[in-house]
Amino acid sequence: MAKAFLTSPIQTDKMPPGIPYIVGNEAAERFNYYGMRAILVVFMTQYLMDRSGALAPMTDNQAAFWFHIFNFANYALPVVGAIVADAFWGKYRTIFWISLVYCLGSIVLAVDHTRFGLAAGLALIAIGSGGIKPCVSANVGDQFGPQNQHLMSRAFGWFYFSINAGSFVSIGLVPWLLERHGPMLAFGVPAILMIAATAVFWAGRYKFTHVPPTGREYFRRTFNKQGLSLLLRLSTIFVFVAIFWSLWDQTGGEWVLQAEKMDRKFDLFGWKFEVLSSQVQAVNAILVLIFIPLFQYWVYPAIDRVFKLTPLRKIGLGLLVAGSAFLVSAWIESQLTAKLVPHVIWQLPAYALITAAEVMVSITCLEFAYTQAPRHMKAMVQALYLLSIASGNLITALVHLFTENPDGTSKLHGASFYLFFSALSIGCVAVYVFVAKAYKPAPAEGGDSTPPAPPLTDAPQGT
Repeated sequence: MAKAFLTSPIQTDKMPPGIPYIVGNEAAERFNYYGMRAILVVFMTQYLMDRSGALAPMTDNQAAFWFHIFNFANYALPVVGAIVADAFWGKYRTIFWISLVYCLGSIVLAVDHTRFGLAAGLALIAIGSGGIKPCVSANVGDQFGPQNQHLMSRAFGWFYFSINAGSFVSIGLVPWLLERHGPMLAFGVPAILMIAATAVFWAGRYKFTHVPPTGREYFRRTFNKQGLSLLLRLSTIFVFVAIFWSLWDQTGGEWVLQAEKMDRKFDLFGWKFEVLSSQVQAVNAILVLIFIPLFQYWVYPAIDRVFKLTPLRKIGLGLLVAGSAFLVSAWIESQLTAKLVPHVIWQLPAYALITAAEVMVSITCLEFAYTQAPRHMKAMVQALYLLSIASGNLITALVHLFTENPDGTSKLHGASFYLFFSALSIGCVAVYVFVAKAYKPAPAEGGDSTPPAPPLTDAPQGT
């Protein structure tokens, strides 16, 4: 007789037994995703082949377009994943089976370096990642009962640490593998980690609490008048959050291409080394861990003494700071155009500003969305937030598409590209102020008493 799955949390005042499996799975999966993502534009512009095996790289503009289309798919598909998990399969089955699709996509990237292999691999990864994203953090919360609720914050801390540990290590290692050993090993190592992540998750199947799907009841409760009203109300805020993500995700695309043109050699007390262009973005992972406590304990209280700092005001400030980061990028690009070559260290102020904006926007939005949603809509509202990331990447992709010259270059060349996005982010705040003022936060359906999850961000810090 087959062993039955747990359908409710174990009654204990200790850490749920399934948490280590979730954390281990997340660390390995994030290593795969961010390592693969870190080298995408470099692979497309330097290593891509045609079917004969000859090099057939993309232009910078083309690579940036496809990079953002991939990001768009990754963050748009969670809407489907949330519905599949909550209505049909449940979170465990959704994460496990779609992880197998993810593994297949990673393997395809490792063995086929043509445009066909790139398209097929990224499509499978987008399906896999999209199915997993809305389920994982909610699966952490499902493991806790009334007796161990006080340990949920610690579990989310481990979960958050696993995201950052996996992304930081992979962003440092995978570009080096690409440079020294080529794309097969560079994509192959993340593929192995993704297979390991799926195996770890499967090993914990009898340790997890499996919340059953609710079938048609899910659609009745989620897409009724009250549910749709909530989604529409949150969408008025997330439209502006999409602008932030149109800037932030350029750290993995356009900023990498900019770093490729810069001097990346260092000499520290006689120790000489060169940083790869795709490794520079690892700075974000370090800065975000420094900035989170810095903002929570010093920056936010200091601002709050000047004017009341609400979640919506944090988002507005974040948009202004993100726009300022792109002013730095525009200045760097102007120096490169003038052949003055500033060192890559000049990207550090831009990374500091965009990371500060990330803390203000991304983490605030996740917590805000979670607290605004009733229990049965938390996965869908998180998916709606992820859709704002998708929309931001679509904005950037369309800018590349509509400004492309016949030879594959961009009409928005040099500093003008970054100035455009700086103006977009800073300028939209003029409209956001009125929208945020009109927004009326409401208690979740029926006054949901579910405690808010500690703030998480999926970006590489990084959704």
